[in-house]
Amino acid sequence: MDKAKLQELDNQYIAHVYSREDVAVATGKGAVCHSADGKRYIDFSSGIGVNSLGFCDPEWTRAVSRQAGVLQHTSNLYYTEPCALLAEKLVARTGLKKVFFGNSGAEANEGAIKAARKYSFDKYGAGRHEIITLLNSFHGRTMAALSATGQEDFHEFFHPFSEGFKYVAANETDALLNAAGDKTCALMIEMIQGEGGVVPLTRDFVRAAAKMCAERDILLIVDEVQTGAGRTGKFFAYEHFGVNPDLVTAAKGLGGGLPIGAVLFGEKCENAFGAGDHGSTFGGNPVVCAGGLVVMDRIDEAFLRGVREKSEYMTGRLKLMKNVVRISGMGLMLGIEIEGKTAHEALRYCVENGLLILSAKDKIRLLPPLVISREEIDEGLEILEQAIAG
Repeated sequence: MDKAKLQELDNQYIAHVYSREDVAVATGKGAVCHSADGKRYIDFSSGIGVNSLGFCDPEWTRAVSRQAGVLQHTSNLYYTEPCALLAEKLVARTGLKKVFFGNSGAEANEGAIKAARKYSFDKYGAGRHEIITLLNSFHGRTMAALSATGQEDFHEFFHPFSEGFKYVAANETDALLNAAGDKTCALMIEMIQGEGGVVPLTRDFVRAAAKMCAERDILLIVDEVQTGAGRTGKFFAYEHFGVNPDLVTAAKGLGGGLPIGAVLFGEKCENAFGAGDHGSTFGGNPVVCAGGLVVMDRIDEAFLRGVREKSEYMTGRLKLMKNVVRISGMGLMLGIEIEGKTAHEALRYCVENGLLILSAKDKIRLLPPLVISREEIDEGLEILEQAIAG
């Protein structure tokens, strides 16, 4: 189908909730894709952090294709091997104890919110249900996840929002300590606020938050939806900070391109859910988990070292570019503050000239596939440099 016809059908039949760029992606391989009209693009977005192994990785493709031909789905009333194996690998990798699988980051965060409140209810009774999150955070677009999101712009139109959330400024330890009280059951944080502008938390703040949670029996929930699965140069970003969360949520890159969400439970709350307390029709789907197993096997220490090296190389080149004011983030999750033009103006130039990038607040956001080559990085950065300086 040509691009014009595709855009016509999309505009006529798809709900208008996305502000799409003038690109119709048709095929892809690694860090390169082609549009329906044949235009070639270097991808610095990876489907907003989803395509951790790039487009159509051969090993990943074989695994999901093979599984689709064996068993594509069955009820969670029965056992399936890919689901069990992926949970085993996640537990072995993290030291956490149990896994619940869903379909998205928002769904994973909803599960973690429920688990925290269930843990607190079982131990302390009703009333201890409040969850503290950070201003400028983003946790998803379902109602509880949206309520947990600490951005006023998202708290419009859909009233009433879910109650029981309190917000404090990131990296302000005293404000956090003062906000936690007798009703607090959990603290939910992103180690890097992705949609909030690629803003990392400080080590001192994270360590103080973890200490407070341990002392007051407040569960520490770390949202790794965008930062997980190797994105920051560690398997999970919290590893950079030397803390041990009670609940971790993951999604995006964990599936390598298929819908997945996961809640990982630490020892304290591993039995918070009993039969019937939570569920997901498609959670743990065999085909999705087959793809996740390939992702898990690929992201070993050598792979992560490569992510860190690519990050150092990209950051070094970005620092030399005209009109770059500041760079934030970790690994291959980078935010670029620029002057002279807006992030959206730079984004539009990049799209027109064969590079797919993202924005977050007033910054350019880069989330390239973790497998991107040095040559592809160079090609993309040349376009980006022109976009920023022009």
